Formats: sequence, C-alpha cells, structure tokens
Amino acid sequence: MRSLKKHLYNPWAIALSFLSLLAILFTVLWILIPPPPKTIEMATGFPTGLYYQFGERLKAELAGEGVDLQVKATGGTLDNLALLSDSKSGVGFAMVQSGVADISKYPHLVSIAGMFYEPIWVWYRDAAFKSETGPLRVLSQLKGKRVSIGNEGSGTLVLSQALLKMSGISESDIQAEKLKPDEAMKKLNNGEIDAVFLVAAAEAPILQQFFAIPGIRLMSIDQADAYARNLPYLSKVSVPRGLLSIEHDLPRQDIQVLAATATLVAHDTISPAMVSLILGASYDILKSYSRLQKVGEFPSNLGLDFPLQIDAEIYLKDGPSFLHRHLPFWTAVWVGRMMKILIPLLVILIPLFSYLPTVNNLLLKLKLARVYEELKMIEKNAHNSDLREANFRELEAIEKRVGNIKVSRLDAKELYDLKGHVGDVRSRLNQL
Repeated sequence: MRSLKKHLYNPWAIALSFLSLLAILFTVLWILIPPPPKTIEMATGFPTGLYYQFGERLKAELAGEGVDLQVKATGGTLDNLALLSDSKSGVGFAMVQSGVADISKYPHLVSIAGMFYEPIWVWYRDAAFKSETGPLRVLSQLKGKRVSIGNEGSGTLVLSQALLKMSGISESDIQAEKLKPDEAMKKLNNGEIDAVFLVAAAEAPILQQFFAIPGIRLMSIDQADAYARNLPYLSKVSVPRGLLSIEHDLPRQDIQVLAATATLVAHDTISPAMVSLILGASYDILKSYSRLQKVGEFPSNLGLDFPLQIDAEIYLKDGPSFLHRHLPFWTAVWVGRMMKILIPLLVILIPLFSYLPTVNNLLLKLKLARVYEELKMIEKNAHNSDLREANFRELEAIEKRVGNIKVSRLDAKELYDLKGHVGDVRSRLNQL
C-alpha cells in the first residue's frame, strides 16, 4: 500500500500515465482510420465493351499513383451488382447502368459519379421492315419479329424489357432471344434475327463490329421524349449522321436515341481518398469521350440510381481537397490521416492546457504530501530506540529532497512551511 501511495504522489508516474493514455488513444484512432487499400478490384463487363475498356484505362491511371486496380470481366450490370453485394467476392467498385438496379435491395451501395452516356441502340435489318411498315421508327413495329433483347445479367435486358413493356409488347409478341452482343451480331449478319437491342457508349469497341454487316440500319426512336418523361433515368440524345462511322455512314441520317448513364458504384465504406483519386483520374479519361457528351459534362451527379457518396459530392462541386491538389496521392493520404487523428487529440488537449496551473499546483501538493507521509512515519517510530538511526537517515534523505524542490514564487510559502515542519521533526528526534 505504501508503494502504491509512493507512485500516486510521483509526478513522473502521473506524466507517464498521461502519455500512455495518449499513446493508446492515438493507436485506437490509427486503427479506426485505416489508409485506402493499395489493391482494389473493379467489376466491368464484356472485354469488347466500354466498361472493360474504361476499367483498363483507369487501371493505367491509378498505377501511376501506386494503386493496383484489378479489372474483372463480367456479364454486365446485374452481375456487377451481385458481386458488389457479395462480401466474399473481393469486388470494391463496379460499373452499373442506370435504371437497372432495385436500390432497395442494395442499401449499402453508393454512386461515385455518372461517367458517360450509354445509348440504347436498336440495330435492324432494313429488308425486314421496308416492305411492311417502312423504316423502324416505333417499337410496336417489332411485333412478330425475331429480336435479341440482351443476355441474362446485362443491363441491356432490363432496359429493353422496360421499353417493350411500356410499348405494350410482351415477349410472346416477338420472337425474343436473350443473346450476348457477339452472338446477336453473328445472327443479325446471318439473317437469323431481325433486330438487336444493344446498350453501349458511342466509343464502345463492340459497335465497330456491327458496321460491316450489310443491309443494317439504326433505329431513330420517334417517341424518345415520351419514354424519357416516363423513365427519368433515361435521357434523349441526338446522334448526328455519320457519328459512329463516317466511312460506313452510320447512322445514315440524324437520329434520336434514349441513353442510360454508366455509373461507377461502390460500397458506402469506401475510402474518401480513393474517391478523390478515381474521380481525378476519370476526368482525364473522359476528355476523350466526346461523341455524345460535351467535354467536362462527365463525371456527373445526374442520372444516378444510388445516392451520391458524400466525398464524391464535394469533389464534383468543389474539386479535389487542398492536400490532394498540392501533394502526391500517398503523401496527401498520410498527411490527411495524421490530421484526422491529431485534430481530435487537440480538441481534448487544448482545454487541458488551460488547467496546467491547476495541474502544476496539484502535482506540487502531491509531492509535498508524499514528504508529509514520510514525516508521519518517522514521528510514529520516534519512540522506538531500535529505529533511531534509521529515522535520522530517512530524515536526512528527506531534507536533501526538500532542498532540491524548485517552486514558483506563488508556491514559495508551501515549500518553506514544509521545511519548517521537517526542522520540527528533527528537533523532536534530537530531544528524544
């Protein structure tokens, strides 16, 4: 018990305990604020599509900042959502087509930004419509035709079904086939189907494979405004003649199409630093996606299904933070991380600084109280002749310690009172 009291009155022990508490708090905050991962996986789409191409370009950009982006080929939006919602898949990001997801099933996903338009192209064999109803202008003309509406797991399938349903067309009204883009292209080329729904950006490599198919045309959707009013996740986009291919004159006249928005989606636990890095890299990539969108129009916060992540919202509005604007990525990460740890600590410590005089006074009182405890023990044992020499030795040690105590002018009285009391104890020992 005496040893415990000795440490309790020791200012060094108190200071060490305080520093240990700060170290523990710092360690806890360090764990609670982890750095962004150096390796992430992103679900995209078919290797022939723009999702995958965009992922590859993003990978090259992030590699320059020391982040390894692993691009995963998938069947499309629905596959990507399934991977994102599976905690064991390892997928942290995914490209998702607007208008496809039931967001109530994915409460922990957020949008990073809309990246580019994805028009719904309807390719058709001109000969299949010319003799009957003329060029394909409204979807009701597809009744009785052989139509590819997109493969299972793709956003194309979901959007084509939504458009057909709104047009009063069931799958039994057409000879619907759920084909992958390359399969649909082959069948369209062989005359085995009459029309193909395909959702892809104007820059998507898959579109080039359709150019060489003889006798095909692109549908201009006359009712595009009506569909866009009823399906707010779609936008009406005008496509000038020859935009896709001047060589093949596709399309062969100005047309209007409906377009979804390709969105980058992530878990709501995403690192804010990673959001800043990806959006910064995306700006550079999307400068070349200018066929259907204006330079600077994307990344965008418009046309999103999932709520916009808060750090992405700030970035899209105000640009990168001061640290990420002026420092290399990982330097900014570590500086920002230290600030997030030190600021809470300063919030705790700054009020304590105002109590330093009180704390100093308390430490002095504890130091003096320790001496008084020792004096009490000497007085208690003063009448024991066997402890006479030990008492004098202990008193001499106390006198040396008291002589080395430094105090401010305001506390001088406390010290001189103690010295007087030490002298009183020596006088009593001498008398005995």
